[in-house]
Amino acid sequence: MKDREAIRSALLAWYDAQARELAWRTSPGDRRAGVRSDPYRVWLSEVMLQQTTVPHATPYFLSFTQRWPTVSDLAAVEDGDLMAAWAGLGYYARARNLLACARAVASQHGGVFPDTEEGLRALPGVGAYTAAAVAAIAFDRAANVVDGNVERVMSRLFAVETPLPDSKPELKALAGELVTEERPGDWAQALMDLGATVCKPKSPLCDRCPISTWCAAYAGGAPETYPRKTRKADRPRRHGVAYVLTRGDQMALVRRPPKGLLGGMLGLPTSDWRATPYTDAEAIAAAPAAAAWRDLGAVEHVFTHFSLTLRVFAADGANDGDFVWTSREGLGALPSVFLKAAMAGERLI
Repeated sequence: MKDREAIRSALLAWYDAQARELAWRTSPGDRRAGVRSDPYRVWLSEVMLQQTTVPHATPYFLSFTQRWPTVSDLAAVEDGDLMAAWAGLGYYARARNLLACARAVASQHGGVFPDTEEGLRALPGVGAYTAAAVAAIAFDRAANVVDGNVERVMSRLFAVETPLPDSKPELKALAGELVTEERPGDWAQALMDLGATVCKPKSPLCDRCPISTWCAAYAGGAPETYPRKTRKADRPRRHGVAYVLTRGDQMALVRRPPKGLLGGMLGLPTSDWRATPYTDAEAIAAAPAAAAWRDLGAVEHVFTHFSLTLRVFAADGANDGDFVWTSREGLGALPSVFLKAAMAGERLI
């Protein structure tokens, strides 16, 4: 690729001076001094950062690494404890995959992560991106690490006209042409930092960009219009009912089935989630126990693939039903959709 070495040199020099300080990161200075990144911390951070921002993920990362400092420690945790610790990070299939992967590393690899993309990719729940990221950052393998930030940088650097998601293979190929055996871990993180702090989605800071000299979108005068995108289809809406059942200062929760959305998590009892709203009679008929149910209105929540309107019905004093009775202090571990509904009924406890 023309100008590859100039682009790499400029971006790595910028990263050496401007690298973000992240809880899971080994600084470029420490790496030059021979300090290696802990594969467990790299892997854990990458899983947490999928669909989650750095500020939101950081306290979870610190909590996890304090409670479970090695992958073998994490592998030994009970499923319910892991799901409770994950609550609030969303996309709960990641938590189930996290535990499956930790147990595979502990039982099949003696607590040591494989050091190649191929070996990492063979672990349960580890996709192509995570395998590349861990291989590059933890083991300095010349892996092509492409996340949303890198796609945006590539789309602007080369003014790629094909809209996302159709342009993904082209953007990955362009990123791959810039990867070499020299500092692959730093290179991957430099691209991520550039996208996160300078080559921002809506307002790129082109005057601060170390590679703007080579950027075709910048030369064209409208870098903020890249990457091109096709219009997203409207997100479908579903409807359901959540039941806030209290007994003194406790609230009734249920353990959701291990598979499916929010699988394995504690949550409020709910009706099925469907395309049409529930009538009052249907909501009461679907309730988990006989009680004097009162309608408290509705809460809204947005999942990746659909929006949910969840009516909240509340009652107190019921004793029948197979519930996990939890105090107010325990509600903080609920997934956010249930925490919203529980807060709507908090005046009852």
